[in-house]
Amino acid sequence: MSADKEQLYQQRLKRYTTALRNGKPDRVPIRPFVAEFVARYGGYTCQQVTQDFNLAFEATVKTCANFDWDAAVANMVYVWGGIAQAMGLRYYAIPGVGLAPDTGFQYLEPPEGQSWMREDEYDQLIADPTRFCYEVWLPRVSTEVAKPGEPASYRNQVAMVAGGMALMSYFGAFPAQVQRMRAEAGMPSAIAGILKSPFDIIADKFRGYLGLCDDLMTQPKNVQKAAEALMPHMYHVALTSSDPTGTVPIGFWMHRGCVPLISQEHFDTIFWPTLKPIILELHKQGRQVLFYAEGKWKHHLKTFLELPEGSIVFHCDRDDIFEVHRVLHHKFAISGGLDNYLLAFAKPQQVRQRVKEIIQGVAKDGGYIMDAGAIIQNDATVDNMKAMTDAAREYGQY
Repeated sequence: MSADKEQLYQQRLKRYTTALRNGKPDRVPIRPFVAEFVARYGGYTCQQVTQDFNLAFEATVKTCANFDWDAAVANMVYVWGGIAQAMGLRYYAIPGVGLAPDTGFQYLEPPEGQSWMREDEYDQLIADPTRFCYEVWLPRVSTEVAKPGEPASYRNQVAMVAGGMALMSYFGAFPAQVQRMRAEAGMPSAIAGILKSPFDIIADKFRGYLGLCDDLMTQPKNVQKAAEALMPHMYHVALTSSDPTGTVPIGFWMHRGCVPLISQEHFDTIFWPTLKPIILELHKQGRQVLFYAEGKWKHHLKTFLELPEGSIVFHCDRDDIFEVHRVLHHKFAISGGLDNYLLAFAKPQQVRQRVKEIIQGVAKDGGYIMDAGAIIQNDATVDNMKAMTDAAREYGQY
């Protein structure tokens, strides 16, 4: 690693972490969550970077080296087709396999009435989530894994071995990728680890959104008990995958838990009571959590004030960034707020103007990190990404 790259890395890391702690660095840090955009910039298709994570790594390093940002994710194109195909997973649509080569990967909702967990199986999930996943859930989401009682076929055995090897290969490659970003681009890694709320796991991976909506009306107590049973598992994954130094936050992807996707009552009685204790315990362990609040969460902003100061960073997607700042900034740093459609369809000058408005409106006291509202895919243009970066540097000086 050259001395200048290491110096750049340390400057950027200090700037980024100061803002994460709601402090005032030398200038507004820039931390775009760039996913399929790196494929576009690197000259690859979505299919290439999804099917070969090494190409995604290369594209990320190239993008980081050529843009003056302060932090980035080691690979935001986080689904690797090798794992999905080794296990025959049914809930992914992969570019080039069911999707056009230049369309990003997608999650597939199970057909209504055919969810990965049936409505009468809550007792099994509540009694032993791990056993339920192995014996019931995995054979349903996989085209290869045999159901209990069925013969352990050759395809079953190969899938279990290949899937485990694929997981180890992929996640084992990330430390070297983080080091490459540091050595070749002077770029810190923006997050470490992953958290999902127990409620969202039920919606995303077990019942599907429609199935969960039915259950909230017909058996809300079982939904609540299932979420409670999943709490220690979600906490364990978040803690063990996090940055052990607590320098960068855990990524928490917020999906189905907000009004109007669910009612305020169900937020108050199920979503929040099974999430808040996890955040509190992670805070006790010295971990900060990035609330990547996909969609609109304005109805719940004041509820988040129940959390300890600095325990989270709130990322603004479709909410009013100025309202988010008004409500949360005295306790938490915020990020995001730049509409993704501007990066895809606006002129560079329009992007610059909006960046200026955001910085002048929410960043004057520090505690703000420039980013788009949602993950940046390959519809964002290179010119607009440069405009965002240049404007943030021009208007973000303190």
